[in-house]
Amino acid sequence: MAEGQTSGSGARPAKAFKPAAAYQRPPRALFATDPARSRGRLHPEPESRTRTPYERDRDRIVHASAFRRLKGKTQVFVAHEGDHYRTRLTHSLEVAQIARSVARRLGLDDDLAEALGLAHDLGHPPFGHTGEDVLDLCMHEYEGFDHNAQTLRVLTKLERKYPAFDGLNLTWETLEGVVKHNGPLIRFGAKLADLPIAIQEYVAIHDLELDTWPGPEAQVAAHADDIAYNNHDIDDGLRAGLFTLRELRDEVPMAARVMATVDQDYPKLEHPRAVAELVRRLIGVWVDDLVQESNNRLAQAKPKSAEDVRAAGKPLIRFSDAMNDHQAVLRRFLMQRMYRHWKVNRSRSHAKRILRQLFDLLLSEPELLPPDWQNGSDGPSGKKTARRVCDYIAGMTDDFAIDEHRRLFSLDR
Repeated sequence: MAEGQTSGSGARPAKAFKPAAAYQRPPRALFATDPARSRGRLHPEPESRTRTPYERDRDRIVHASAFRRLKGKTQVFVAHEGDHYRTRLTHSLEVAQIARSVARRLGLDDDLAEALGLAHDLGHPPFGHTGEDVLDLCMHEYEGFDHNAQTLRVLTKLERKYPAFDGLNLTWETLEGVVKHNGPLIRFGAKLADLPIAIQEYVAIHDLELDTWPGPEAQVAAHADDIAYNNHDIDDGLRAGLFTLRELRDEVPMAARVMATVDQDYPKLEHPRAVAELVRRLIGVWVDDLVQESNNRLAQAKPKSAEDVRAAGKPLIRFSDAMNDHQAVLRRFLMQRMYRHWKVNRSRSHAKRILRQLFDLLLSEPELLPPDWQNGSDGPSGKKTARRVCDYIAGMTDDFAIDEHRRLFSLDR
C-alpha cells in the first residue's frame, strides 16, 4: 500500500504530512523563576535531592484531599447531570497542561506554572460560582467568603497531613502565585483591611507582597485558566444542547473563522469530531496569541529576573487587545446562551436552597457537625462556628452536599 493511503472501501486517503523538525526546548529565560533561589517555605524543611521545590509543591497538591474532591465539584453543571462535563478536577488538569505548555515556550519554570494551575481552584465550594455566591451571602456577618482566599486557607491550614505543621507548607512563590494570580491585591486605594480575612491573617506571618504583580509563571497560569474555561465551556455547552454550532458561528466571529478552517480541511466531518477539532484549534489560537503578545511585552520591558517582572507595574504576560475583544464577545455569548440558560438556572436555584439551608441549620445547631468539625466552634451562631460551618460546606462535593441535605432534612433517610 502506498504511503498516505488507507485500506477499506470508501475510506478517505490519509493526509501526508511533512515530518516536523525535531523539537528543541526553548532556553531558560533570565526572568524565569529560579527554583534554586526560592524564598523557601514558612516552616523550613530539608531540600529534596531528586526534585526542585516547585516539583515538590506540585506533587503535594496532587496528593491533597482537597484536590481529589475536585472530581465531584462542577463548573456549570451539577455532578450527577453527566459523566462527560467538566469538573473542577478536569478543569484544573486542563489549566495545568496549558500553563505548562505556555511556560515552556516562554522559557519559564513549567513545574511552578503547572503547580499553580493544579492549585488555583482548591477553594471552590460545590455548585460552581453559585456556591461561592451563597456562602459569601451566608458569611456576610462573619467576614465573608472568597474562593481565592479559601484556596489559601486550604493550602495553609485545612489540609492536615504533616506532623509538624498544618497545610502543605508550599513555597513562597507558589502561595504568592495562588493569591495574586490576577494581579496585585493592594492597589487603586485598596488596603489590607479590605481583603478577605484568610489573606489578612496569613500575610501577617508570611508576607506575600500583595502590592506587586505576581511572578511570570503565575501570570501564565491566570491566562491558562481563561483559555481552558472559555473554550471548554463551548464543548460542554454544545454537548448539553444549550446552544447550537450554528448559533456559535453566527454570534462569535472568531469561532466562525476557525470553524471555516475545519470545514475546509475536513468536509462533512461528523458533529462530535467537528466540535472537538474546533475547540482544539481555538485553544491553539489563544495560546499562540498569548505567547506572541507576551514575547513582545517582555522584549520591550527587558526584565532580567522574576523580581523585575513583579516590579514592572503592569502585566507582562497577557493577550493582545484583539484577543481580549474576542474573549469579551465569547463571554457575552456564553453568559446569555449557557450560564443563564433556563435549565442551568433551575440547577442554580436548587443549589442555592441546599447550601443556604445547610448553613443555617449547622450554624444554629453545630452539634450536628461531624465531631472533628465541632472542634474550635464557639456555640450556635458564633463567629468561629460560622467559619467552621463554612469550611465544612466549602469542602463538599456536589453529591455530598445533596446527600447531606437529604440526611438532615428528609424524614425518609
